[in-house]
Amino acid sequence: MKELFNLTGKVTLVTGATQGIGLAIGIVLAKAGARICVNGRNEEKLKSCNDAFRKEGMEVFTLKFDITDEKDVDRGISEIEKHVGSVDILVNNAGIIKRKPILEMPLEEFREIIEVDLLAPLVVSKRVVPGMIEKRSGKIINICSMMSEYGRKSVAAYASAKGGLKMLTRNMCVEWAKYNIQINGLGPGYIATEMTGSLREKGNPFNDLVMTRTPAGKWGTPEDVANAALFLASKASDFVNGHILYVDGGILANFGYVKGENDI
Repeated sequence: MKELFNLTGKVTLVTGATQGIGLAIGIVLAKAGARICVNGRNEEKLKSCNDAFRKEGMEVFTLKFDITDEKDVDRGISEIEKHVGSVDILVNNAGIIKRKPILEMPLEEFREIIEVDLLAPLVVSKRVVPGMIEKRSGKIINICSMMSEYGRKSVAAYASAKGGLKMLTRNMCVEWAKYNIQINGLGPGYIATEMTGSLREKGNPFNDLVMTRTPAGKWGTPEDVANAALFLASKASDFVNGHILYVDGGILANFGYVKGENDI
């Protein structure tokens, strides 16, 4: 069973993985033996990522490039190929969100979210897939969202991008599965990260919503998502393709659940 989840020597790029879910994914895959590469646009965050890996007694190859720029992506991945090797596993993790009602969001901000959350995974995937096709082996994991399935007030741009990413994942599968490449999505639920710290304070209405509407009755952890990523990156998922795996404590199964009311 250990061999089933063994990623020893697998060159893995996790985009935007300097904190939160992406960092947790990188560390978990590294513990399984993968050689982790992380990109970002902020030098300080890249340094912090290096420090986090060192604390775990592991190495990470970090480099700065912009995933929305095709030329910069080509430059960055060429550096990975030169110093680490051809990418075996790609985790399209980088993403942004801006919460504004549709009528209040400038079109340029809507475009920015689409560019980072939907177009960038396409740009990076197109750069690494020819190498995977040549090897007849590869794993691509796109970080989708519960917003791939339903909408909420003030997140129209983000939900549009993540819904598109869900369908892009399925279409990548349709075109590339024949080359023994597995392309799947991960949909995190409400996860306890630095970004959600203020939302998780006791008495915050949103915290109350998450705690009562999630059947598991709690927020998830970055490690919960990372463990699911390990499954999708491993041999254990070799016949799983075009699938979106939601790591959400059951919230999508029954968003109408209220803790206490349905415990009969």
